[in-house]
Amino acid sequence: MKTFSAKPAEVKKKWILIDGEGVIVGRLASFIASRLRGKHLPTYTPHVDCGDNVVLINCDKVIFTGRKREDKTYYRHTGHPGGIKSVTAEKLLDGRFPDRVMRKAVQRMLPKESPLARQQFSNFKVYVGAEHPHEAQKPETVDFAAMNPKNVRRD
Repeated sequence: MKTFSAKPAEVKKKWILIDGEGVIVGRLASFIASRLRGKHLPTYTPHVDCGDNVVLINCDKVIFTGRKREDKTYYRHTGHPGGIKSVTAEKLLDGRFPDRVMRKAVQRMLPKESPLARQQFSNFKVYVGAEHPHEAQKPETVDFAAMNPKNVRRD
């Protein structure tokens, strides 16, 4: 029996829609990264983009466990000496670009700095509200919150 290796022309990509309201960030990010890579498929091939297209809505309503909302810090560098900048997760979620929390969480779970990772990450669409422009693709809705009771924080 020969080992199966998918070719880019043979890949059939699906569109999935996930609602991020009340869902824990890390669990959602790992699920999305797995779907983007295609690891849920029996035809998974590491060097081919065989994952799905993922649309995430209500990304501003995701939650952190513990005190991560106040304590977690995101760093970036301007490229100049002493140009390190930091912002907390709370300021990001309450600020102008709350989608950056989920973008960074998923991006950091994909392979590092490769053309394949950039291609897979481009299949991830994030929207702040409940509206998205991908209705024509007929995305299949995945109820991530109902998959496991740990996916949603119960206060």
